[in-house]
Amino acid sequence: MKEKFIISTIILIIGGFITKILGLFIKIVMTRTIGIEGVSLYTLILPTFSLAMTITQLSLPISISKLVSEDKYNNKNILFSTIPISIIINILVISILIFSSKYLAINLLHDERCIYPLIAISLTLPFISMSSIIRSYFFGKQQMLPHVISNIVEQLTRITLIITLVPNLMKKSIVSAVCGVVLVNVISETVSFLILFFFLPNKLHLTKDDIKPKRRYIKNILDISIPNTSGRIVTSIFYFFEPIILMYILRKVGYSESFISTEYGIIEGYVLPLIMLPNFFTIALSNSLLPTISKYHSLHDYQSIKKKLKQALIISGTIGLIVVIVLYSYPDFFLKLIYNTTYGKNYLLFLLPSFIFYYLQPPLAATLQGINRSKELVTNEITGIILKTLAILFLSYFRIGIYSLVIGIIINITVTTLLHFKTIKKVFNYFLPKRKKRK
Repeated sequence: MKEKFIISTIILIIGGFITKILGLFIKIVMTRTIGIEGVSLYTLILPTFSLAMTITQLSLPISISKLVSEDKYNNKNILFSTIPISIIINILVISILIFSSKYLAINLLHDERCIYPLIAISLTLPFISMSSIIRSYFFGKQQMLPHVISNIVEQLTRITLIITLVPNLMKKSIVSAVCGVVLVNVISETVSFLILFFFLPNKLHLTKDDIKPKRRYIKNILDISIPNTSGRIVTSIFYFFEPIILMYILRKVGYSESFISTEYGIIEGYVLPLIMLPNFFTIALSNSLLPTISKYHSLHDYQSIKKKLKQALIISGTIGLIVVIVLYSYPDFFLKLIYNTTYGKNYLLFLLPSFIFYYLQPPLAATLQGINRSKELVTNEITGIILKTLAILFLSYFRIGIYSLVIGIIINITVTTLLHFKTIKKVFNYFLPKRKKRK
């Protein structure tokens, strides 16, 4: 298991590095093609995109990965028991999003241009869901190569489409270009799904019993996914209302709509993606950590869980510290290199120190999921996002501009990470009580 964990982590880190480089190139092309105005429009619809994906995925990939890793079930039937759930949820969310797009754009986001990009989001959801379901099967098996290859091919497809499609759409309008950026996901996720499909065993034999969804498996899947999703939905809802709250309060205290959307776009489209750019290391680590922790948990081997988590935190913390130091030392260089602008430098420097905690969150979250502490994980995340929203609501009235959001982000990251630590410490103290010293 130790060798499998190390190999899986190495494969994910290498694949993640390649994917991030390709993603960086995509970001450079996209931001320079659609400009600050386009990025601002795109970031306005991102919270809705995030909420829609959270609901349609229903944390089903986490359930599949965890159940497959325990190696106690019919893995083929787990997949086929998941698909009907995903189809029903996707139909509901797509319908709601299409019919409410006009209301969301005009009355909540205060930008009529968002209507068609919101409709475009709905068309991408089933493709993202199906791709994530089959990918989670390989995660559970700790076969990371299919995931890595599919991700690389997916990014190459996205690059090709953005270079060839978006500039032509930009000639028509910014709305068309943003719709194009969103709809690129349809083709790229389809390609990713096909790549993953080819990695399934050649002699895969399916029986009627494999294909027929089982109530027991559906219950097991939902028992894991619903607690995870409830927290993610709550955090996504708060994220969804974030630009709405900012727009309402900041307009009320005297800021213009163009200022708010531009500054929000700079933080969400430039600053945060730059800080989170190297987080593929910690995400790769946590993705390979989850099935390993789940396996150790099923064996009640808490000493090994503690050891693996400690190793993951040391690696993640080191990466976070390096990222913070490098970006803090050369903020202008990296902003200019990637986005061809230095907009957002002050926000970047203000946020950076707190992101050391951010890089510790993925392994902590993976451990909590692996030891069946999803409810505590959800509670911690909800607490952080509520405090962030309250900070935005309160501080926005002090006319500090978009810094109310920046401070809210810092509070959210710090509080959530510390609560994760507290929860895990409590679990370890229960299962691994300290030995009494001899007199």
